Amino acid sequence: MPDKKVLSLLLAALLMSVVAVAQDAVELNPDHPTRYIVKRGDTLWDISTHFLVEPWRWPEIWQTNPQVANPHLIFPGDELALFYRDGQPVVQVTRRAETGETGETGDGVVRRQTGPREVKLSPGAHVLERHDAVPTIPIDAIRPFLARPRVLGEGEFEAAPYIVSAGREALVASLGMEVFVRGLKPEQGTRFGVYRRGQVYRNPTNHNDILGYEAIHVADAVVEKPGDPATVLLLTSTQEVRAGDRLFPVADDQVVSNFTPRAPDWDVTGQIISVVDGVTQIGEQDIVVLNLGSRDGIKEGLVLGIFQTGNQVEDLWAGKDGLEKILVELPELRAGTVMVFRRFDRVSYALVMQATRAMHLLDAVKNP
Repeated sequence: MPDKKVLSLLLAALLMSVVAVAQDAVELNPDHPTRYIVKRGDTLWDISTHFLVEPWRWPEIWQTNPQVANPHLIFPGDELALFYRDGQPVVQVTRRAETGETGETGDGVVRRQTGPREVKLSPGAHVLERHDAVPTIPIDAIRPFLARPRVLGEGEFEAAPYIVSAGREALVASLGMEVFVRGLKPEQGTRFGVYRRGQVYRNPTNHNDILGYEAIHVADAVVEKPGDPATVLLLTSTQEVRAGDRLFPVADDQVVSNFTPRAPDWDVTGQIISVVDGVTQIGEQDIVVLNLGSRDGIKEGLVLGIFQTGNQVEDLWAGKDGLEKILVELPELRAGTVMVFRRFDRVSYALVMQATRAMHLLDAVKNP
């Protein structure tokens, strides 16, 4: 029979495992509904906030039915119902006949699928007859940043083809004008984006450590006549094009636009180093730049908490007769949640999904 010391150790280990499981259990929103009708304009994140305290954990309660075509998608008009299976919360989706999608079965026959089903709210790139599936996050808020804005490494901007002139009498060019470009190579193709150098992203803990250079998209262009210089036509423009602007080939790679939010399973610590549009106070739907990138294991869909840096305040009630000045550093405060939607080598773009207080540059981002 094991001695008392061994039994005590076994009991302690069991209690620790029970506590760990309890702490990791999905926490339902205290005000969660039992049923919810999906509306046009909803996102999976918004819907999940109705059911969960931590909305990025929805894959843990949304179930999947492999017999249902496209089980990861939900549509306006679907009804979500929360129930328990084996003591765990599960969400079931009832799809009405008028909102059912069609899909090709294994025998090649196209059948309409309706009726109750359990689905996993996990976005994916599947071709559907319907195009109104609920997105994970508000895509319109980040669409301009999914393909065109980019972050360049050291020397990439200087090495790119550049506009040498906008013509004899023009200092700047705009939509429909021809410009002259040097440095174009045949293997780069004929379609290009025109970019201008933006700000320098620096590591806040080491100002000499450059994380990347912002490249601002100003136009799209196509080569009309090769040569040195080549003649290039401006097809679209967001602002006037100038001599010195650089050209980068249009990538055929599809940028990730479907996301599965998830918390990191390792310790992540970083900071907000820039805010798109230069706002000083950050709120929901703002886009921020983090000093974390693919080198740090960051991937699209990663969810991080934002923590407001603690300030120093003077303690007026300590010290001797107020003659001694005593400063107290306040602890960090949880201020919001961000989700990464595009990553580069050493930085990434993230969308602020939740905000409980004002956030600022250099606030910390950590495991939520």
